[in-house]
Amino acid sequence: MVQPVPVCDNKPQFASLRSELDNTLPYLPKHHLVEVRKMVMQQFRKRFQRSRIPKYGALNKGFTEQEIQKFFRAVDNDKFRLLFSYQSQLGLRIGEATRLNVKDIKFETRELVVKTEKAGTLDQLLIPEPLFKATLEYLRAHTEAIEKAQGCIFFKEEGKSNTEVPYVAENYARNRFRYYTEKAGLSEVYDQSDELNDRVPRSLHRLTTHSLRHYAITKFAEQTNGNVFLTSKFARHTKPNTTMIYISTNKKALYEGIDGAFSLSQAVSLKNRLAVR
Repeated sequence: MVQPVPVCDNKPQFASLRSELDNTLPYLPKHHLVEVRKMVMQQFRKRFQRSRIPKYGALNKGFTEQEIQKFFRAVDNDKFRLLFSYQSQLGLRIGEATRLNVKDIKFETRELVVKTEKAGTLDQLLIPEPLFKATLEYLRAHTEAIEKAQGCIFFKEEGKSNTEVPYVAENYARNRFRYYTEKAGLSEVYDQSDELNDRVPRSLHRLTTHSLRHYAITKFAEQTNGNVFLTSKFARHTKPNTTMIYISTNKKALYEGIDGAFSLSQAVSLKNRLAVR
């Protein structure tokens, strides 16, 4: 009979296990290390992680054209209007947008050097001409504050954050986003989070700052006729499968497909036939 392995629930047991790993891991080939890592992550997810956010299937968490226009009409601050514009036009993540620096812009070629958060790479994107002009106007209007913030375009205002960095904190930007969505009448809660350790559940909003990136990627995919390769390059995804998440949840395309598969006349005809029975 196989004896169960005792749980390492005290320091001496863990120290012994760690010592064995320290002596063994440096000599394992790469493919074995990959397997060990996979096993550890599987155990971690199995024992300690549960989904705090319910899966939303075909729920479109991106902006529609009407919603994006309504949102930007509500944004009355030039700093956040420009910040959110970089997200909605170039698909920047909130952390990438808040950290933008004047040094990241190649003014001669209208290119933006992006430090991609997840991949840890440097990428270049062409800044659309209207966005580039808006950036130049913003830089002229806030030259002194940007210089004081060491070139950070979205400089931190005094008293708005207790962080040491000179740029707007991500959470502060998210709070401003929430304020503007509520102002625009776009605040839509679709569920409550499933929290662990007796934490208070929080409202899950359909639109978040990531919805701006979602909108940019979806719009780019539409303009390139669903070209996954180009869209993946634009989104700076390491795997095209990730890009497909944005393309496949396009509510407009889904609804057009539904209309095409089952027209209104067919539905009325079916209803009439059922009424006769």
